[in-house]
Amino acid sequence: MGIIKVSGMKCQHCVGATQKAIEAIPGVTNVTVDLDKGEASFDGEVSSEDVKSAVKKVGFEVVE
Repeated sequence: MGIIKVSGMKCQHCVGATQKAIEAIPGVTNVTVDLDKGEASFDGEVSSEDVKSAVKKVGFEVVE
């Protein structure tokens, strides 16, 4: 399981966009995005760089 911190999400639309972006990565399953915690969690064999890139493409930042 991977967990990343995401900044910039303000509403459920932001959550949905982030979730869809991560789900579109081949090999990723069980994506959950939590607005209150500012976190996204996911399962699968995928590089963290691919996930970070997908989140950035929809307009949000990944907090290291």
